[in-house]
Amino acid sequence: MIAFKETNFKFKGQTGFYRGKVRDVYYFGDRMVMVATDRISAFDVVLPMPIPDKGRVLNQIAAINLDATKSMVPNWVQATPDPNVTVGFRCEPFPVEMVVRGYLAGHAGREYRLGKRMVCGVPLPDGLKENDSLQHPVITPTTKAHVGHDEDISREEILKRKLVSEEDYGALEKYALAMFRKGTELAAKRGLILVDTKYEFGKHGNTIYLIDEVHTPDSSRYFYQEGYEDRQKSGAPQKQLSKEFVRQWLIENNFQGKEGQEVPEMTDSVVAAIADRYRELFEQMTGSRLEPLPATGILERIERNIVNYLN
Repeated sequence: MIAFKETNFKFKGQTGFYRGKVRDVYYFGDRMVMVATDRISAFDVVLPMPIPDKGRVLNQIAAINLDATKSMVPNWVQATPDPNVTVGFRCEPFPVEMVVRGYLAGHAGREYRLGKRMVCGVPLPDGLKENDSLQHPVITPTTKAHVGHDEDISREEILKRKLVSEEDYGALEKYALAMFRKGTELAAKRGLILVDTKYEFGKHGNTIYLIDEVHTPDSSRYFYQEGYEDRQKSGAPQKQLSKEFVRQWLIENNFQGKEGQEVPEMTDSVVAAIADRYRELFEQMTGSRLEPLPATGILERIERNIVNYLN
């Protein structure tokens, strides 16, 4: 299966272009066309090898979840003319990500193991084990970095630095918690537990919109419901449905994105194993099989579908 790392299209009427960590974005005035490439990032570093099917897996899962929640929170999407493409409003993003956590896992779990009991200004009680549920979901925001690492930040610091107005930040908190509740319900129907996730918001005119991907395995962490309690009691690792397996592989090979560290070799077998996990994620989260697509002409198909939509 062929993967593609980037696009370099030139469209009639195009007013700008931006290449993010894993997406290529084409601007058309107040509208944008986002192409989900097969690039993969971890620890805020783009890894050297693309992963077959990754882009369309994430784009299609995001499309399903954005459609399922559009009555709760306005979102930026207007159309998905290709499995790898989403078209929508060009919003001015808020410079923070709203990370919502229902369990002590991932970054928060690592911080807790180091003895920290305050994450992003949110106090955590003593006596928790990794992957325990929290009493109620908490918001642990981060700054949104264009280059380098996102950084933890508290609500108080966001308001103090005037990154977001108090009125808008209150709306972001309300939307984020509502989305997390809905995401938890949707996950439960698939036999999953939504552990933590991030939401990004922006403004188009005076309206706040939910932007970017939502409830995908790259922006979220899931546990399998079946066996969760037994694994917690025995101290066994939780069975996860997320990109955490990529992070763990990197950690085991002495890479966490820190200066001087080198990305371990991504052999064909490593790439194939990651691709298989993304396909598994799609099928578990949607209940549908990921239909195979021709391995050739991927870029031509994407460009053709964008042009047809724009016309």
